[in-house]
Amino acid sequence: MNQRLAVWVLQRRGWQLVGEAPHLSKYLIVFGPHTCNWDFPLAMLAAAGFGIHLRWLGKHTIFRWPVAGFLRRLGGIPVRRERHEGVVEQIAAAFSAADTLVIGMTPEGTRAPRPYWRSGFYHMAQAAGVPIVPASLDRPSRQITMGRALLLSGDACRDMDALRAFFGGARGIRPEKAGAVRLREEEGLPGSRADNAPE
Repeated sequence: MNQRLAVWVLQRRGWQLVGEAPHLSKYLIVFGPHTCNWDFPLAMLAAAGFGIHLRWLGKHTIFRWPVAGFLRRLGGIPVRRERHEGVVEQIAAAFSAADTLVIGMTPEGTRAPRPYWRSGFYHMAQAAGVPIVPASLDRPSRQITMGRALLLSGDACRDMDALRAFFGGARGIRPEKAGAVRLREEEGLPGSRADNAPE
């Protein structure tokens, strides 16, 4: 989508973009809070408004005729959960093969409150060696804010503290449905390499 058009559409809906896209060729954007069906079109418009060609993950089964070409033009990347190497490895390979690639994810994985974020985004960024860029959607201020790139340290608690600091003041469109900004791994519980593709 044209950058100016995206900004105009957002402004018409009362939304303002804050910050700027990082000057990096590869990174993973984490959008939050994810509390409403409107989050996806707002995220896509925001990415276009920031001048980002955003890619997103979807189960391979939705990439079928007659919508497959349209979904790919929208930035969709089909992933196969049943493949031996797993989704984390598939995305790491996609980053490795690309000259430029920006993937957007919503780690909450659902619009219902959850005690943990799904950790696929963290493992993907680690495996690919790319930074995470947080982006928040705050309904009270009607601002969509792009944060600074975070290169993961490998210490989940330390890295998530940085994300908690960024997302701490953001309230989504349906704030009562927001999940906690934490990973299961932080509490010493069995971790998950589950991907963030749609259920």
